[in-house]
Amino acid sequence: MSNHWLVPSPHTHAIKVNSEHIDVLGHVNNCEYLKWMEAVAWSHCEKLNMNFSVWQELGYAWVARHTEIDYLLPAFEHDTVIGGTWITENDKRISMRRDYQFIRESDGKTLITGFTRWVCVNLTTGKACRMPKEFAESFDVDVN
Repeated sequence: MSNHWLVPSPHTHAIKVNSEHIDVLGHVNNCEYLKWMEAVAWSHCEKLNMNFSVWQELGYAWVARHTEIDYLLPAFEHDTVIGGTWITENDKRISMRRDYQFIRESDGKTLITGFTRWVCVNLTTGKACRMPKEFAESFDVDVN
């Protein structure tokens, strides 16, 4: 089954749904998607050669400021869910927006869509600050 991504080439990361992801209603607990959004974001950072050790060397990090998730369809135990992410905004100053789409591999249906607004912080002070050029360049908009 073909996957119907909202953008042509998102970064993707596969997740196998296990029993610990399932809630009392018999489907993936909504909280799991937030964890998976973080996992696909870290996977994308790795692909961009911008893992946490690089952030530490630079002295900066991204912190989540706002997240929204639209839950469209449930996922169940034994499903494989493909998380996709891409950068939709980067003001090259202090913040960026990362969008997400999670699909069920077996039928290509979208389970959730969402986004997180990230803010650059100085690791020494913990305060929001202007992002370094490495963040501005590496986390550029990629909706192609």
